[in-house]
Amino acid sequence: GGGGGGGGNVSNNPADTGIDPGSIPAPSSGASAAIAYARAQVGKPYEWGADGPGSFDCSGLTMRAWEQGGVSLPHYSVAQYERAAKVPISDLRSGDLVFFASDPADYRSIYHVGLYIGGGQMVEAPYTGESVRISSIWRASLVGAARP
Repeated sequence: GGGGGGGGNVSNNPADTGIDPGSIPAPSSGASAAIAYARAQVGKPYEWGADGPGSFDCSGLTMRAWEQGGVSLPHYSVAQYERAAKVPISDLRSGDLVFFASDPADYRSIYHVGLYIGGGQMVEAPYTGESVRISSIWRASLVGAARP
């Protein structure tokens, strides 16, 4: 089965995947909802173990953001990494989760997760004493990315 899709660019190339390459970087509607939610939390305080609405920790923020996008994630960064589909860093798209580890060779050492919003930036709930913010992704400890 499977339906035919909705028109768009028609190709006579038998290898055509049916995906318009120009549309690939655009976030899904779920990702757009997750990003909008996360951006709206900027300025709220970090609190370990919190998942809103008044304060967040890192995985509480990404869990609640993707909940707005229709995806259920656990409230633990390692578990979020295990649950979501891994994507290469070179293929990061807005809405992807970006994970940071003390040992880049061992995902079990993940200690932080942020929500990628494009342009090398993420929304994150960083640590005690800081508030939810938009910041550059931490390339030095970036261990992987996943797409809920």
